[in-house]
Amino acid sequence: MATGDFTVFEEFSLDLGSGVHDLSSDTFKIAFIDNTTPPTAADATPRWADYSANEVSGTGYTAGGQAVDNVSFTEADGVATFDFDDEVFSQNGAGPTDIYWGILYNDTAASDQAVGFIEMGGPVSMVAGDVTCAPNASGVLTVTVS
Repeated sequence: MATGDFTVFEEFSLDLGSGVHDLSSDTFKIAFIDNTTPPTAADATPRWADYSANEVSGTGYTAGGQAVDNVSFTEADGVATFDFDDEVFSQNGAGPTDIYWGILYNDTAASDQAVGFIEMGGPVSMVAGDVTCAPNASGVLTVTVS
């Protein structure tokens, strides 16, 4: 199953400018939560701890989520792009069945600051099949110099 829209937390820009995130070498994870506390872009201090109490559970899903693969931050022609590979959470007959949101957060940062969230169109179930978090073909985030 593919994911819905990705929304960047407003606070992410301040965290980025403050040096909280190294988009080319930090470890970023995606973790799934239920619909108890939906994330909003205006969250003043988005941290994984803000959402972890609502994390889904089930066989085949690791608490805290899984690290995304091949994180990159590149620049070409005045456009910097933050990206990573599609992240697949494999089907499991006893997996979580109540996935509504995916939280992308920086596991390297001291306070596990969050980057943004993915609307999964829940409830999504790992029992029914693989769950894939696929960044936009243009990347998770682009910054254009003008």
